[in-house]
Amino acid sequence: MVARIAHGQSIRGVLNYNENKVVDGDAKLLMACGYPLAPEDLSFKQKLHFFEMLTSQNEMARTNTLHISLNFSNREVIDDQLMERIAIDYMERIGFGQQPFLVYRHYDAAHAHMHIATVNIADGGERIETHNLGRNQSEKARREIENEYGLIKAEDQKKETEFLLSAVDLKKISYGRTETKKAISAIVREVTGSYRFTSIPELNSALAQFNVTAYQGEEGSKMKENGGLTYHIVDEEGKKLGVPIKASSIYSSPTLKNLQKKYAPNKEARKPYGQRLRHLLDKAIASSKTREELEAQLRCQGIRILFRENVQGQIYGVTFIDNGTRAVFNGSDLGKAYGAKAFLERLPKPVEPNERNSLVMSTGNIKIEPAPVTYPAGFDSPNKNYPAHDQPVILILVDTLLSDTYQENMPDPFRRKKKKRIQTE
Repeated sequence: MVARIAHGQSIRGVLNYNENKVVDGDAKLLMACGYPLAPEDLSFKQKLHFFEMLTSQNEMARTNTLHISLNFSNREVIDDQLMERIAIDYMERIGFGQQPFLVYRHYDAAHAHMHIATVNIADGGERIETHNLGRNQSEKARREIENEYGLIKAEDQKKETEFLLSAVDLKKISYGRTETKKAISAIVREVTGSYRFTSIPELNSALAQFNVTAYQGEEGSKMKENGGLTYHIVDEEGKKLGVPIKASSIYSSPTLKNLQKKYAPNKEARKPYGQRLRHLLDKAIASSKTREELEAQLRCQGIRILFRENVQGQIYGVTFIDNGTRAVFNGSDLGKAYGAKAFLERLPKPVEPNERNSLVMSTGNIKIEPAPVTYPAGFDSPNKNYPAHDQPVILILVDTLLSDTYQENMPDPFRRKKKKRIQTE
């Protein structure tokens, strides 16, 4: 677990940052510890007012705000309940257990992580000391929590090149270029060991990215009846090439029987990542004009879409592969809106050339139809109704930012503006 602490002077800035994430669907409020109301019943004004009641009791303290993020490895499964327990435990250990604090779960990165907002002014106006808080209390709390909850240690987590994995670190293999068994074994061990799938079709969706497939045999064959499984190299069209490799001959023994044991645990393990995937799919659909643009945007997030067709060429299923979280979902498992038929209907429709920037002739008059105004990917029209505290920030972002990022970089809402110098003659 990696902990980051930012100190500052504006609890409003911290709340704005997290609440904007909630409005965009990138986060949700998990907990409101110390508040008299449940999280879902709190307005922005109430959240802010409760903190300001404390900070107003000590106006001499210029630095009165804490913005904490706790980040977990993308190899860990952290559900909401576990995240809540860790948040309470962590805040207690760093000396803020009696303070009110808000816990937000963010979905804008492949790794599970939370943001905690609080102030360091206790009821009565006493300032809670935060000098070397990150180096001392936080580090001690982090190590203790890692041990008690069996989490991946921060030192090991930092060795991971990045939280968001765009793909496994394996090259596609081509028949005739590499030793078949060695190449297949490396791919199969990695995918079956780290991807969360619940069926052979889902497994094959992940394997297909690396030109490998798992084969159970023809219907009615002895191999199929006996639960056999082989792995093959396939070409871009899915045609099997070369000599098949028996599952039992691979070191990790990814046989059908052993894979089936993973289905139930994998189904639970991938649940926390469903919301992230739904959010990214919805966002890509909303901001894309063509199917190609949508797929390109998703590829940047490490997401692949695989449509399944029958012999007549009709699409009957869709599978989503999130290489960032290494979770594989059949469309319907994400919800009705993500089943093959419903998802296809939501995809951008091809635009005819004469439908945009066209000249329409009618009774001798020329009518010019301008192209619709578009905004950078990830941003909505400024006409969208935002809460009052969000609107100025959103309008500025639409005008100035060209792309969004999924790296975990917390903005510094505490940075003060430099005063302009008055020129004197």
